[in-house]
Amino acid sequence: MMSEESKKGESLPPGPHFVASPPPSTGTPRNAPYILCVTGKMAAGKNFICSGLEKQGFVSVDLDELAHEAISFCTPQILSAFEEEAKKRSLSLLNDDGSVNRRALAQIVFSGRAFLSKQESIVYPKIIELTNQFIEKNKEKSVILNATVLFKTPELLKKCEKIIFVTANPLKRFFRARKRDHLPIKQILARFKNQKKLLAEYKNAARSFNIPIEIIKN
Repeated sequence: MMSEESKKGESLPPGPHFVASPPPSTGTPRNAPYILCVTGKMAAGKNFICSGLEKQGFVSVDLDELAHEAISFCTPQILSAFEEEAKKRSLSLLNDDGSVNRRALAQIVFSGRAFLSKQESIVYPKIIELTNQFIEKNKEKSVILNATVLFKTPELLKKCEKIIFVTANPLKRFFRARKRDHLPIKQILARFKNQKKLLAEYKNAARSFNIPIEIIKN
């Protein structure tokens, strides 16, 4: 059965102990390695939760960072897919060093679902490959997959024994995003809009894979 609880992450020093052991329904021994998904909307505080779990012995991988690595591997495909649109917007998809200009790419892919889907079809297979390599490398440890849209890669989500969904007040998230990422307001709001149904997507995925989901207010 899917369980759902709500707790305040900020009131749990020194870390979120309530997710330190596997959910009883999995049958996994307390000290055995297992995999958690930590997710949530932009600037909700996923890294805060992950850092608390790392103090308890977990290792985590940020799939946003793996996406950056995947984009580097897939540069030729990305240029082929988005160069025409970039020219229409007077954007340069390449930095001076030949790497993909991720901010310019983001302006395109977060402006419409078709563009986002096109990018995902290019980079997701590589992200899955890199994530599986990380899990295999750390197979003796408990692993956190820190990812915003892990439900879009069911090959990875079904490996998880629990989903931790981190949430926060939208205004707080907005100011965090501005301070952290220095993105234009329009771009932040576009990302917020794209993530509007994120919790619903995870609840549906949790039901499909019979994974418990816990909501943490941060």
